[in-house]
Amino acid sequence: MEFFKESMLELIIQTSTNLPPDVRKEMAWALEIEKPATQAGQALAIIGENIDMAFDDEGPVCQDTGFMTFKIKTPVGVNQIAMKKQVVEAVAEATRRGKLRPNSVDSLTGKNSGNNLGTETPVMEFEQWEQPEIEVRLLLKGGGCENKNIQYSLPATIEHLGRADRDLEGVKKCILHAVWQAQGQGCAPGALGVCIGSDRSHGYALAKEQLFRPLDDTNPDPTLARLEKEIMAEANRIGVGTMGFGGQASLIGCKIMAANRLPASFFVSVAYDCWAFRRLGVLLDADTGAIRQWLYRDPKRPVERLIREGEGFKLTGREVRIEPPLSEEKVRALKVGDIALINGPLVTGRDAVHHYLLHHDSPTDLRGQILYHCGPVMMKENDRWRTTAAGPTTSIREEPYEAEIIERFGLRGVMGKGGMGKKTLEALQKFGAVYLHAIGGAAQFYARCLPRVSGVHLLEELGVPEAMWLFEARDFPAIITMDAHGNSLHEDIWTATGAELEKVGAGGR
Repeated sequence: MEFFKESMLELIIQTSTNLPPDVRKEMAWALEIEKPATQAGQALAIIGENIDMAFDDEGPVCQDTGFMTFKIKTPVGVNQIAMKKQVVEAVAEATRRGKLRPNSVDSLTGKNSGNNLGTETPVMEFEQWEQPEIEVRLLLKGGGCENKNIQYSLPATIEHLGRADRDLEGVKKCILHAVWQAQGQGCAPGALGVCIGSDRSHGYALAKEQLFRPLDDTNPDPTLARLEKEIMAEANRIGVGTMGFGGQASLIGCKIMAANRLPASFFVSVAYDCWAFRRLGVLLDADTGAIRQWLYRDPKRPVERLIREGEGFKLTGREVRIEPPLSEEKVRALKVGDIALINGPLVTGRDAVHHYLLHHDSPTDLRGQILYHCGPVMMKENDRWRTTAAGPTTSIREEPYEAEIIERFGLRGVMGKGGMGKKTLEALQKFGAVYLHAIGGAAQFYARCLPRVSGVHLLEELGVPEAMWLFEARDFPAIITMDAHGNSLHEDIWTATGAELEKVGAGGR
């Protein structure tokens, strides 16, 4: 199949950079129902611009280009060994071109392979079928939403919802709780794939498989179709909203299947995907490997833009301009709800950097600085680095470290998405610092706010995503969601949406 590798490369590039029409349609709905002046509305405006930018520049929609799952159906007799080799080559090439971030890390050594390849990476699931073509579907699922997957074993007692029994009402409670617990850490509005039944491991696999369904399809089982519809209505009444800022759009899709189970086990497995729902597919000629047809999209149909010209995220003049290094006085004047525009130096540091800083001095002076939880996609051209994607990663992973890092290195701000916990909040108050919330997945939007790379540390040791990058920021917008006075928007939304979850659950009893 002389064209198979090129077809796989095109599938990877399009999946990473161009959201399918069914996802765009749901995001357009979210933009329509949220008030532009709210925090959720402002976040959606940035997300909409980002989606359009990614298509225009063929850049990654989100800097976390995710874990790759290929589902491949072949006629009898097709050489799957050769296909696997060419998929691997296409993945490496897409990474080299900056369409994928190097995301494959050795779990024993912590070493990044640099090309997205490694043991069991990418995942390729083959199946034979009685059709003459080859079908390949690809899902790119980021780490933030993957961390919000959840599995329930019924009967159970569920927070805010009480007892969940082994019936459809108990299943519904599990699914609604899954939406609530994700908050902004899963980059809401999200989509769910759900499996009722099976065993623990296969239940998760079947839940993830539901994410390959189009968001606008109808479940062939009328009972499950009704359940999906009910979940969509009730989940969006909870009020999690975009990025966990509160609002009406918390969920853009819910796809459910049921599988037989053992009498002793009743699992409800939930695969959570973010608004950057990257999933495409192709039908290929079995002899040549050339693309015959795209799935989920029609390349002849013009891509519908989410933001009209002249619209989108707009500055109001009420933004607070901050220029690191910051003084304690400047930081303590900031309060939850303020929109900050960052200009000047900005330093990245995520999981590996935090671990490094616990045991070593910082390779750059962090006093008065903002530490950005970000693993960017970077391209080196003519010995100079260029930022191609640079949205935030989920901050809660750094909760065990952040208070000590703030105290030891004199940080005045940390920035990421999804908020942080009580230990960090106490450190912000004690030492005079704030948490800034950037918009999850808005990798193209924020890349334009980081026009210059002034240096990089720990690149050889940690790899591109985990290195400490030094940027010059220009009008980089972020919302203060945790301030130096003990206030946290995340705690407020968590409490308010928990109360709404109780109301929704009470309505079903």
